[in-house]
Amino acid sequence: MSAAILTDLTKCIGCGACVMACEQINGLPANGHPTKLSDTAWTIVRQHRGVNIRQQCMHCLDPACVSACPVKALQKTPEGPVIYEESRCIGCRYCMLACPFGIPTYEWGEAHPKVQKCILCFEKRLREGGEPACTSVCPTGATTFGDRDALVAEAHRRIATAPDRYVDHIYGLEEAGGTSVLYLSAVPFAELGFPADVDSEPYPKLTWDILSEIPNVVGVGGVALAGIYWVINRRITMERTRGAESVEDGMADEAPVAGGENGS
Repeated sequence: MSAAILTDLTKCIGCGACVMACEQINGLPANGHPTKLSDTAWTIVRQHRGVNIRQQCMHCLDPACVSACPVKALQKTPEGPVIYEESRCIGCRYCMLACPFGIPTYEWGEAHPKVQKCILCFEKRLREGGEPACTSVCPTGATTFGDRDALVAEAHRRIATAPDRYVDHIYGLEEAGGTSVLYLSAVPFAELGFPADVDSEPYPKLTWDILSEIPNVVGVGGVALAGIYWVINRRITMERTRGAESVEDGMADEAPVAGGENGS
């Protein structure tokens, strides 16, 4: 089984249960209702144009962060989650620049900082046959945990059954080569701030496709550095594009859910 999550934004009521469950199981401080991923907020719910949007690591099938890490501090597990080994990390932060979704964050205020992000409760739940804390507490079924293939089939079924309720797009099905966190929505994802310029090819493959054009005389070290540079440069370009689009769309209209906690 390749573990995955299907998040149906039409069912999210912004209750905050997923946020609190994530904080509790990972020993994170209570943040109230965070609306931006950070080193202490691995799961958030933000509101945009009246839609509650839960966000976490996308757990790509072929992660750019893993390919960019020179010491294998980030690894893709056979079970699905992308996990982080603090003891290997050298603090280069290439993973942060490589991620097309802008997920990994850094503990800038710590004396010995780490990269922080959702690991899908891998050590504390998945390895024991359980499900992530966030999905286990969702009261409306807005987030569903299960096998990725089964969740993709379920997403297709919902769209076919209620075409007036959903846009005909499963976000994460093909983005970045596919992710383990999938989304359904009644509003086009680009209008909700989801990256719309993400390639459908896995990012590590795109890197090596470009590097294959480099003459064989280039050393292995040079190839690795060139690959990392390409991934990082693309990430920076995408961030600038998204920033310009955000200004044009008027990000001032984005605000946290009023009253109570945010959540799935």
